Amino acid sequence: MFCINDHHTDPYYNLAAEEYILKNFTDNCFMLWRNEPSVIVGRHQNSLAEINIDYVKQNNIKVVRRLSGGGAVFHDLGNINFTFIENVQNDKYIDFQKYTQPVIDVLRLLDVDARFEGRNDLVIDGRKFSGNAEHVYHNRVLHHGTLLFASELTDLSGALNVNPAKFTGKAIKSVRSRVTNISSHLREAIDPEQFRDMILRYMMDTYPDCRPYCYNAADMEAISKLRDEKYATWDWNFGQSPDYNMVNELQTDGGHIEVHLDVQNGIICRIRIFGDFFNIRDIAGLEQLLIGTCHNETSIRRKLAQINLADYLVNVTVDDLIKVIVS
Repeated sequence: MFCINDHHTDPYYNLAAEEYILKNFTDNCFMLWRNEPSVIVGRHQNSLAEINIDYVKQNNIKVVRRLSGGGAVFHDLGNINFTFIENVQNDKYIDFQKYTQPVIDVLRLLDVDARFEGRNDLVIDGRKFSGNAEHVYHNRVLHHGTLLFASELTDLSGALNVNPAKFTGKAIKSVRSRVTNISSHLREAIDPEQFRDMILRYMMDTYPDCRPYCYNAADMEAISKLRDEKYATWDWNFGQSPDYNMVNELQTDGGHIEVHLDVQNGIICRIRIFGDFFNIRDIAGLEQLLIGTCHNETSIRRKLAQINLADYLVNVTVDDLIKVIVS
């Protein structure tokens, strides 16, 4: 088994690395990695419905879709991620307890009573510190999990605090849990890097075939290409969201605005704008302009630059309209 202790903190790169290892290696692999502040959404989720977009933008938090299902999770440098990628020879692909047991063992060495609970969580005193997900590709399974060690729980709450009534659709919704940091339960203080090293030593001692592996130049080139062409793109992170409907409203200097959207494949296919605003031109012209536009700020701003918005919404700014359509 290869042990990859990756020190990249770019979430686009790290998610690309997982896919690259899964699809191009034949050896079993264990990986440890951390991300700068980011929200990692499940494969089948509506990304916009999982994030507080204003908070995410203000705090420069990246949003990245992963290969596996399950709910959205928050990453920062106080969170450690672990990944197992293994060849499987039978039909029993999904085995969360098998892949989380090493984490439980390490924590028990530190006198922390960690337990596997529910479908895919690890908890301490009933509070979640690890969420896990799996993805199967041919005869290989990818299992990855988060380990909240010393994360900024305020950022976690702020980034994932979204109004559930705003979106409707077939996307899988995340279930929020009470969470805790591992560091809060330790008898002696250690930092995330020290905890990471403990996990790595445990793996090297427990698995006789475990040997270090460092990416070579060809690996890094391929991972970077996958990062740029897939994981860092709007199409993968937002455009791949299942079809959804969105309702949002905002009080502006020009009056109350309420927007109803139908989005398919990340594209606005229907939009209606209601409110007590004043207008010079028929609002239907603005609605028609936005149909066929990608549901993101850059694309909508580009379309709105083609008109004088005040003709359709008196005393309503472009920023106001962007806010009610996108956030």
